[in-house]
Amino acid sequence: MRLFVPLLAGARWSDRLTACLGALLGIAATAAASSLAPHPGSFPFLVAPMGASAVLLFAVPSSPMAQPWPIVGGSIVSALVGVTIARLIPDPQLALGLGVSLAILAMSALRCLHPPGGACAILPILAGGSPAATDYGFVLLPVGLNALLLVATGLLFHRFSGHSYPHRPVPVAGHTVIATANGILPEDVDRALEELGETFDVAREDLDLLFRVAEKHALDRAPGSGPRA
Repeated sequence: MRLFVPLLAGARWSDRLTACLGALLGIAATAAASSLAPHPGSFPFLVAPMGASAVLLFAVPSSPMAQPWPIVGGSIVSALVGVTIARLIPDPQLALGLGVSLAILAMSALRCLHPPGGACAILPILAGGSPAATDYGFVLLPVGLNALLLVATGLLFHRFSGHSYPHRPVPVAGHTVIATANGILPEDVDRALEELGETFDVAREDLDLLFRVAEKHALDRAPGSGPRA
């Protein structure tokens, strides 16, 4: 049964239902608006990686990979890599591997790592038989337009969802966060992350806030301590 335990810490059913509504509105609005623009050749007006981007944008809007620049920049940069590889490498297996690997490198260098970007790099390579596959216009239309429209709907939706977007590490309204009694500094969080040697899909500032809130609850539980705001 442990396989069916929710993987995301802090996720509630209300958040999941909100994410479902956001994805419904976001993808529908993006598809409707994109369908009004001319799109290249055989490519659809909405590319499949936008579905994965919507999962991040509406289900985990606090993720560093779900912020506006990763969604837009990661999608465009990866599509650019994919088109270039499709033009230069005739072997599809080698092209697919290079496309995804170089997309990861480019997104990392430009601080816009976005998992669906790997799919954006694959699209033009898989469709190598289509003239539109090697057309650099594909990078902006439909990929760039799709990403911009999806982020725009996300910005509007999250004004009412209860989540900050673009994400800011702030406490819930009506609550304050105390300074940690043990003097944990952001630099200590950096050192801990470096020591663990793992990459976590959470911003350092969010980790710092989480530690402070957790310490507040620990102090509230201590004998003789009254509850803190």
